[in-house]
Amino acid sequence: MTVPALLAFAGLCVLLAVTPGPDTFLVLRYSLARPGAGLTASVGSAVGSILWALAVAFGLAALLEQSAELYRVVKIAGGLYLIYLGVSAFIASRRTAEHGADLKVRTTSLRSGFIAGMLSTVMNPKVGLFFLAIAPQFVPRDGNAIGNTLLLGAIDAVVAAGYLAIVAVLASRAVAWLKRPAVTKALERVSAAILAALGIGTIVLSVDE
Repeated sequence: MTVPALLAFAGLCVLLAVTPGPDTFLVLRYSLARPGAGLTASVGSAVGSILWALAVAFGLAALLEQSAELYRVVKIAGGLYLIYLGVSAFIASRRTAEHGADLKVRTTSLRSGFIAGMLSTVMNPKVGLFFLAIAPQFVPRDGNAIGNTLLLGAIDAVVAAGYLAIVAVLASRAVAWLKRPAVTKALERVSAAILAALGIGTIVLSVDE
């Protein structure tokens, strides 16, 4: 692939990354609880992108394009996971209000942030379909399809991780303001509600399809 083609693909990835979605709100939610967890959530999201690139490279994700039923199942599973994240975040927010900030730090580990970020991306079939739709336009017919697709996946992962890391860092920089009990409580519950709403919306749209 040529450098201009790679730059064009990177530009598309930037546009996709800056569009608010579940990953953005997930990273914000973890950053409010623990800045490091927000960063690991962004890394987990990047790993999820690479896993989708692997699936597309080896033709596994093509099943989503060929089977409407499978696509619906994956979307519903992803929606349920978002609802779980939203509900658990809301419950954690209430527990923190009752037992203090120390509980929040103990229950928000770096590992949980990473896993949540990865699963959020892996369970979002739109990421796989993005690769299915875009990759063929950039991968040369006479080139190494698997290697080039993985290269595109790596670019998308770096762009996504970079943007989400900026979100996490900005949230941590504003920690003095964000750590005010009333502000933290409001933002955590809003982000939890958004995650749950995205999950419910995903399931409703999947059932109606």
